[in-house]
This record gives sequence, structure tokens and C-alpha cells, in this order.
Amino acid sequence: MELLKQRIRTEGKVLPGNIIKVDGFLNHRVDCAFLGQIADAFAEIFDISKVDVILTAEASGIALAAICGLKWGKPMIFAKKAKSDNIEGGLYKSDIMSYTYGKKVTLILAKQWLPPRTHVLIIDDFMARGEAVRGLCELVGESGAYLEGIGIAVEKGFQGGGDRLRETGLNYHALAVIDSVEEGNIVFRED
Repeated sequence: MELLKQRIRTEGKVLPGNIIKVDGFLNHRVDCAFLGQIADAFAEIFDISKVDVILTAEASGIALAAICGLKWGKPMIFAKKAKSDNIEGGLYKSDIMSYTYGKKVTLILAKQWLPPRTHVLIIDDFMARGEAVRGLCELVGESGAYLEGIGIAVEKGFQGGGDRLRETGLNYHALAVIDSVEEGNIVFRED
């Protein structure tokens, strides 16, 4: 998605540790209209008619997944990173290593919101090593639901998560793949 790449080029910042900061439009301050355009781009890639629910991980993917759900008329659920007292019944769980936080976290999802045979599309804003997506895929598998696809807005291609997903044959697509960060310059993979 060329417009997404342009926003990253003009508004993105490279922080130490190859952190790509796009929080001015994607995942802290959110440009809702622009996220609607990202949802439109995903709708051209995935067959939304086969999808029952949108799944993401807490927290930064929620805005994008919610706008996708709104545009497509689908509910959105997110896996939490901490159990709260208001979660009832059984839980699906998956342990992941958070790149952003540099520690292990457990994704949890109430079983009532992801019953067997549900058709799931995973949507997330950003992917580095792919741990959150791996965890979400584990939750889908544990539930007996069907994974229809995985859509990522921005992939840090140089960290390998997307390449591992492509190798599995899953229906995986990223709208902008960053191949490298050279002297603060963001270089995108050609489509």
C-alpha cells in the first residue's frame, strides 16, 4: 500500500534498537480515516465474506482491528495480556515473547468469544519477529476455529517474522514491509 509507505517515510521515526515509531497515525494517536483506507486495502486481499470475527492482540492492534470490523460489519475480539476479574469461564492461553516490552507475556482469550468452527481473520498493526501473531494463531488452533488469514499493516521484514509465516503457506499479507533501516532511512521491500 503506497500511501502507508509514504506515511511511514514522512512521519515515521527510527529509534535505537531498530524500533520504528509510527505512533502519530497508526497506534497511539490514531488517524481513523486513514485506518479505514487500510481496512479497504485488506478487503481487497482477503475474502471478508468468509470471515466471522476479527482477532488481534492487546493493545496497539485494537484500533486497526476495530475499524476493520466496523467497515466490514464483523465483531472484533482481542487477546488480553493480563487476566482481569471480569473474565468468566475458560480461557485460551498462549505464551509469547513481546519484542516491544522485552519480556514474556501470556495472551488470554475467553473461550466464549471464540467458539469452534469460527472463521477468523487476524489483523494487527505491526509485526517484528511475529511472536504476537504466533500466539494468536495458537489461540485459534486451540479453539478449533478456522484461520482465514493474517493481515499486518507494517512488517519489519528484517526481523524474520513475516518470512516465517510466508514459509508456512498461511494466507499472510503485509501492506508495507520494511526491509532495512539504514542511517535512519527506512527501506521498503519491493512488492
